[in-house]
Amino acid sequence: MRMSAMGLLLIAFSVPSAYCQESFRVELGRDGETIAELRPVFMTFESRPMPAISPAEVVRRYQRLFDTSEEPEVRVDALNRLANIQQVSGQLTQPDDTQELRRYREALGSYESIIQSGSFHGKLDELLYQMAKAHAYVGQGDHSIQRLRQLAGLYPKSPLVPEARFRIAEAAFSAGNYTDAELEYGRLISGSGGDRLKLKAHYMQGWSRYKQGKDAWPRAAASFIRVLDQQLPDSESMERVSASDVELVDDTLRVIALMAAESGGERALTAWLGGFGEKHYDYLLVDRLADHYASSGRFGDSVSVNQAYIAARPDHPAAAAFLAQIIDVWILAGNNDRVREAWADYVVAYESDDRYEALSATHQDLWRTLSRQLADYYYDQGERASGDWFSRAAAYYEGLSKRAHEPGDILRLAGDARLQAGHYRVALENYRQAAYRTEGYGDAVDAGWAAISLHRNGLDSRTTFETRLQDLSSEVDRFAERFPDDHRLSGLDADIANRWLEHQAYTEARRFAERVHAHNSARPDERYSAWLALGEVHTATGDHVLAEHAWRNAAALISEHSLAGVDVAQAHEVRLQLARAVYRQGEAAQQSGDTHVAVGHFQRVGSVLPGSEIAIKGRYDAANSLLLAERWQAAIGELNRFRADYPEHSLTAGISDKLVLAYTRSDQPVRAASELIGNSARTGAHWPRKLRAAELFHQGDAIDRRNSIYQQFLNEPHEPVSAAEHIQAQTMRQRLVKSGVSPDHFREQLVSTELSSQWHSPDTLTWSARAAMALGRMSARKFEAIALQHPLAESLASKQAALEQARQRFAEAVQLDPQSVQSEALFRRAELYRILAADLMASEVPDELNDLERAQYEMLIEEEAYPFEEKAIRLHARNHERLGEGEYTEWVRKSLEVLAELFPGRYDRDVRWMTWNEESSDDA
Repeated sequence: MRMSAMGLLLIAFSVPSAYCQESFRVELGRDGETIAELRPVFMTFESRPMPAISPAEVVRRYQRLFDTSEEPEVRVDALNRLANIQQVSGQLTQPDDTQELRRYREALGSYESIIQSGSFHGKLDELLYQMAKAHAYVGQGDHSIQRLRQLAGLYPKSPLVPEARFRIAEAAFSAGNYTDAELEYGRLISGSGGDRLKLKAHYMQGWSRYKQGKDAWPRAAASFIRVLDQQLPDSESMERVSASDVELVDDTLRVIALMAAESGGERALTAWLGGFGEKHYDYLLVDRLADHYASSGRFGDSVSVNQAYIAARPDHPAAAAFLAQIIDVWILAGNNDRVREAWADYVVAYESDDRYEALSATHQDLWRTLSRQLADYYYDQGERASGDWFSRAAAYYEGLSKRAHEPGDILRLAGDARLQAGHYRVALENYRQAAYRTEGYGDAVDAGWAAISLHRNGLDSRTTFETRLQDLSSEVDRFAERFPDDHRLSGLDADIANRWLEHQAYTEARRFAERVHAHNSARPDERYSAWLALGEVHTATGDHVLAEHAWRNAAALISEHSLAGVDVAQAHEVRLQLARAVYRQGEAAQQSGDTHVAVGHFQRVGSVLPGSEIAIKGRYDAANSLLLAERWQAAIGELNRFRADYPEHSLTAGISDKLVLAYTRSDQPVRAASELIGNSARTGAHWPRKLRAAELFHQGDAIDRRNSIYQQFLNEPHEPVSAAEHIQAQTMRQRLVKSGVSPDHFREQLVSTELSSQWHSPDTLTWSARAAMALGRMSARKFEAIALQHPLAESLASKQAALEQARQRFAEAVQLDPQSVQSEALFRRAELYRILAADLMASEVPDELNDLERAQYEMLIEEEAYPFEEKAIRLHARNHERLGEGEYTEWVRKSLEVLAELFPGRYDRDVRWMTWNEESSDDA
């Protein structure tokens, strides 16, 4: 059952003691928040128990008294008693709306009568307050505000004034009078009392200022910030905000962020706050502003706000969260590149140990996650495209390895990334750290092997890593000490032995080769490689007896096992080395004078390798020795005889190249070229050898033979795939032009090829520009030869077409090499137009014209010729202007001569060059 509003009506005067023992108590603040929600309230009081009479009867009698009495105070008193009796008895008879509205209107009449009479037993400020509420209830808002203003004006010290001012301000706000509302809220705030209303007054004053538009927003911000200052007086208070105030704080943060977003963002916010760091809750506003931007799709602004706060307060506890929020914003925006940039910013922000240690466990875990994601991403990018991706990946892996719980795998990846980036020293250190200094890493052996592979690839020139064989050997020794049972060691030792052998470091080669045989798990092919190395070592050191032992063991392994990669030719080579070891024992014996022993050894060569080619090889080596000694003619003779004696021998295939070398070095380029031509037919290596031959013919002044090759090559379709090939082809065309072989044809090719090519050189540009100029001059001659005859339109069209062709050629020449042909091109283009103008003026006048028509015709011709002559003058003048650039060429001189002829007063003068003093020049 709804309680009658009359039961809450507040009155400020006393009732006779016959009805109660206590004075009335004022209860404020039970109304709504706005004027529209206000309900008049009555004073409540506590009385003695009701007499033994029906409450309904009592209500009926007081209602009758209210209806029949003509005394205002009696009517008001009856109305109050009626409401209180209903409340105390608990039996509330709710009148209908019409009856209730009538009561309040009549009550207002009684209030007015009391005011006018000037006689009232209670407090007038309370009476005015009651009247204001009654007016509001019956819909007389203006009257209600008038009474509240009277209360505030007449009784400024009344405890009811703060609420009166608040309701006045509320009415102004509801009516849209925001300036008045701001003023009234301000009066409440600056006045005494009403402390419980002042917080809300600050809040509503902020909204009043907000509603006045952007110009008032700085004042609005001040009000809202005052609310936050009161609600959040210190950092700890953020945890103590009551549930009823959470929405107020939340709305305050939201509206400040909204205003800042529309007023310049972070700049406005810092201005209102007095700078970041001045308010302990400023990060909440930054967070709201950033959220507002993000939810509005203004992702860049959201990020900028976060970044500004981080820059201002990098050590704030929320800085890490803001950096993480930037990541979330770019994820929301779908901008993967910016997401990765935000990852990187987060990682960089906490690279230092002290800043990282200050992070929470959650943010430390995020740092490690982002570092790994960045490292993996850049590593993946490095596998897809060129760039510094691997270097960036490595940096992240290395940073992560210092903070990872199990860094071994991270260090291994860092080594791989550094390897791909070409940072070999750092890669090596990462591998070593993973292999030898990371406890419990299960793949340490593979990291150690990666360090070895890095050295091997550097030595094999598969990478640019500058290392030494000694470094590789030390790395292998370290690996063998840590991982002695690794099955790869025997093959590795064999490889190192052979590498030392290549360096003729026979002691080290022998050490590693003999270590292979110490591995019980060594495979036959690894033992074979070690025996080969020992054979070479002993051969090089002159111990041919041990060399024979090594070669014999190698040959035995070939016979006993099917060794991968060892074919018949290699087996033959081992047998040949064995034969040589025996042969050299014979040589040694012969040198020592032990002929008999020597003969025995020589005879054993046949038993080791029946049908041996040592003699053939001797002849071949003799020829090679002559080459190395640069005895070219003797070498040429020996090589030619060897090829004649053994035309099908495998060694013969290399004779031609050696002959070419010998002919070339002995200044016989034509013979070298002939050897190349002859051999190209036999080997099928067609154009590379022919073009090399052409170059040799060029050196030997065999121009016709050279040109024949050039023409054959250029007549076939060859699309250059490099700058070198383009320059080579253009060089051929230039030489053919210079030789007079179809010069116009090859000039055309020079120009068109250079214009369409992506490659150029100073020579090709110069040649092509000269070719274009030559073609332009030829077109200009054709242009000059075309006479303007009747019908004039036809001959003029032909002449203009020829002019355009010549002009295009000159333009191409300038495009190709403006520095060298600019002045000539300007001169010749100008002459084209001058000649055209002159030819027009000199063209025949039709015979059938009378004198008047003839004069008109000549005038028309002159009008047609005039623009061409003007254009010629402008072009010649441009050539003349080049004098100001310090250029005086034959073509500038010729342009001056033409200008002097056309304008003798201006251009017909002597030209004398003066020394240019750069220090005295100005910028005018």
